[in-house]
Amino acid sequence: MQINVTNLGKRYNREWIFRNFSYVFTAGKKYAITGPNGSGKSTLLQVLASAIIHNEGDVQYTADSTFSNEDIYKKIAIAAPYLELIEEMTTLEMLAFHAQFKTLQLPITKIIQIVALENAAHKQIRYFSSGMKQRLKLAQAFFSDTPILFLDEPTTNLDADGIALYRSLINNYTKDKLVIISSNDKQEYDFCDETIALSEFKSTSRSPM
Repeated sequence: MQINVTNLGKRYNREWIFRNFSYVFTAGKKYAITGPNGSGKSTLLQVLASAIIHNEGDVQYTADSTFSNEDIYKKIAIAAPYLELIEEMTTLEMLAFHAQFKTLQLPITKIIQIVALENAAHKQIRYFSSGMKQRLKLAQAFFSDTPILFLDEPTTNLDADGIALYRSLINNYTKDKLVIISSNDKQEYDFCDETIALSEFKSTSRSPM
């Protein structure tokens, strides 16, 4: 699967977050979108994922089989700090619920074992530490059977073991996927094929009232 981006721009009120962003994201490659806090990395990732609407330009998704733009969510998995989990659910329930929307690549019990949440399989998410929640978010994203994987600051709240888990998931479960990572932390993206500095697409112009 491929994402073709042409002259993409996003603004809030009169301020442009980024502008004139053009790029081709190709299946089987890993990309890093970098920049300081507040540079628009997360915004760009959400635009690419069709979670928010851009103000100008175009985003086209191409694949071997045809599908409508309304179905793009079926092709995308994402893990991000701002995405919430249903805290009344247990780990098992959350993954089973997620599987109703995205096919999982492995049995749920195996996924829980891989991300080291076996002892919390029947525990409500409300009682999780922030690191445990991040492990579950990564589990949902990495093991969704989708051709595109978006990761926004993927090691947020993870300790050294959690970071090692993240690197293992990248190495073992992203073959042939298009992976786009938003980050300003090199340990989250130093394996990427291409790095995009979003600062190159910043605009100091203001839109007219």
